[in-house]
Amino acid sequence: MSSDATKGDRIRELLETEGDAVAENTRGFNQGRIESTGRLDDYEELKADAREIKEDAIARLPELIDEVRGTVEANGGTVYVADDAADANRYITELTAEERDADRLVKSKSMTSEEIEVNEALEAAGVEVVETDLGEWVLQVADEAPSHIVAPAIHKSREGIAELFAERFDPEDPPETAEELTMFARERLGELIEDADVGMTGANFIAADSGTMLLVTSEGNARKTVTATDTHIAVAGVEKIVPTVEDFSPFVELIGRSGTGQDVTSYISTLTPPVDSPVPDFQDDAEPLADGSGDDRDFHLVLIDNGRMAMRDDEQLKETLYCIRCSACSNACGNFQSVGGHAFGGETYSGGIATGWEAGIEGLDTAAEFNDLCTGCSRCVPACPVGIDIPWINTAVRDRINRGEADPSQLDWAFEELVPDEEPGGLDLGTRLVGNYATLAEWGHKTAPVANRLANAGPVRALAERVAGIDRRRELPEFARESLVEWFDARDGPAVPVDEATREAVVYPDTATNYVDVERGKATVRALEALGVRVRVPDLPGSGRPPLSQGMVATAEAAAEDLYAGLAPHLDAGRDVVVIEPSDLATFRREYERFLPSESSERLADASYDAMEYVFGLLENGADPSALRAPSEGTGPVASGKRIAYHPHCQARTVEVGEYATATFERLGYDVRVSDTECCGMAGSFGYKTDYYELSVDVGEPLVEQFGDTDRTVVAAGTSCTEQLDALLDAAPRHPIEVIAPRG
Repeated sequence: MSSDATKGDRIRELLETEGDAVAENTRGFNQGRIESTGRLDDYEELKADAREIKEDAIARLPELIDEVRGTVEANGGTVYVADDAADANRYITELTAEERDADRLVKSKSMTSEEIEVNEALEAAGVEVVETDLGEWVLQVADEAPSHIVAPAIHKSREGIAELFAERFDPEDPPETAEELTMFARERLGELIEDADVGMTGANFIAADSGTMLLVTSEGNARKTVTATDTHIAVAGVEKIVPTVEDFSPFVELIGRSGTGQDVTSYISTLTPPVDSPVPDFQDDAEPLADGSGDDRDFHLVLIDNGRMAMRDDEQLKETLYCIRCSACSNACGNFQSVGGHAFGGETYSGGIATGWEAGIEGLDTAAEFNDLCTGCSRCVPACPVGIDIPWINTAVRDRINRGEADPSQLDWAFEELVPDEEPGGLDLGTRLVGNYATLAEWGHKTAPVANRLANAGPVRALAERVAGIDRRRELPEFARESLVEWFDARDGPAVPVDEATREAVVYPDTATNYVDVERGKATVRALEALGVRVRVPDLPGSGRPPLSQGMVATAEAAAEDLYAGLAPHLDAGRDVVVIEPSDLATFRREYERFLPSESSERLADASYDAMEYVFGLLENGADPSALRAPSEGTGPVASGKRIAYHPHCQARTVEVGEYATATFERLGYDVRVSDTECCGMAGSFGYKTDYYELSVDVGEPLVEQFGDTDRTVVAAGTSCTEQLDALLDAAPRHPIEVIAPRG
């Protein structure tokens, strides 16, 4: 896309035209995944096995390519390893158009063939190409690109497909229902397959030890494509090779469940081509399957490099090659659920994992067009059946995009003096502003209330929108006159004597808590002290979360090192670290392992707790629950204060601490309703940006549907969540700790 303005316009258009269909289908797939994988007793073990197989296969990839060449050729087939798309298309068109003199090639669904644009190459050579997957065929008829890795036509409604068929084919009795549309397509495709000369498939996996392919489909069209013609071409990325047929096992269990929520995909085919079944002669009614006709079968496996071997050597992109193309990351993503792959995708691939694929195959320019639609919410991580850290890949690519776009003519020494980050001169102003939020918040606090008045003044908001892309429709947070650290110091430090304390803890004064939402910090101190904890609130730097969200990796790494240095004396003293903001806890437990020595990152991760997780642990270990506020005392506008509407933070869910608030509330006697929505859509700075404002609100709409007319006290742990819920529900959500802490 040519500019940020066109990006925002495109997103708004897709929200209007495709959003409803994409949302209905992806959310259905996502819920199906949750239910289907929940029925597996060994789900995590299967994921670990699948990950191990992929790690091993990618590590041994050159030798596996040589092995599969030997086994396929021993079976009677041919293997061609293509350097890039042009090389692959040259081989395929020469084989099809020249050697076979083919008029028609039929295809089953293959993202790799989409990647190399083989259809266009074949058609330019005079070969008609017919997609036999229903969704792909619909898009071929409509001349549109896929919007989803597994369900390419997910963005099209039944009514839209009916109109398309009526317009293009003008049938006497236009099909309308889903069944009628499917039967109409089946009949037309059946006729086209009968007259085909060559069949093409992809391959979900290829076993190096035997040349056996695994094909997973919902319609069985891959089987027809393979058997209907005497020439079978399989197109697959080199990363699809695994060592043995036995290695297929965990993927068979996982791929359907992860992608569409099916316990078992409709058609699971294993074949070792060239298959020896007879070649059908659809014109011969007497003997359509003549004996010996299978001897004429020809098989060509075209393995595609196209940047993959370079990705294998790239530590930041290598995990992308573990991807099994299941689309779980797309289905779990709030932003994808609203706009689909036509916004959240590149030349071929879509969803969270698309950044890695497109950066490795097409380049940073393509990845830059959609990379920032990944907000780092991390909900894709537990959804991925091979545990790829997709948010980190997106962050690493974002860092490269930043550095590629930075203007080298800027005076780097001047930026080193004037801005508190580790990034090059010329970095986008909006990125730099958000990435340095900790410094901005500190200065806002020091100059409050003047800063608050200026920040929300009309001319300032207009300037911020024009220069930094901060949407004026969002209310900006107000900075506190007294920070949490200042408040704690003013009360003369810890209130619980050493000899009476059950534990000692540091309450981490994250940027939002320290300078904006101080009350939740005070409530945390009161709650822990009521349970006998000796609390300290030291002056500590920011966690590095804001620069990390902007792809400012060097700045985030420097922040991690500074914060660990500040916390190390407390860890040495055996103190726990209690974290109020879930995104900071997730940073400690997930990202710091990339920035700190393993011993240091593990030490901090093991000693760090979510505030409600810590309270729950204290109660489990004998602390008196009566020291906390019971429902009968009231918590806000609700008469009894007993009823809670709780939205867990997305990253709290990922690091598996979101449920502790629910458990603590219920233990104290509260009635809790937990939101079904995994991400509120605000996602830190994302919801503030003009291009993404409507998308952010759309992602949060399910929360309005669930909690919009509730008479419950609305509770959320994350700063972004409370801001979004406040805007959507016209309510002022509270942090869970504020509900249960003794009054100040």
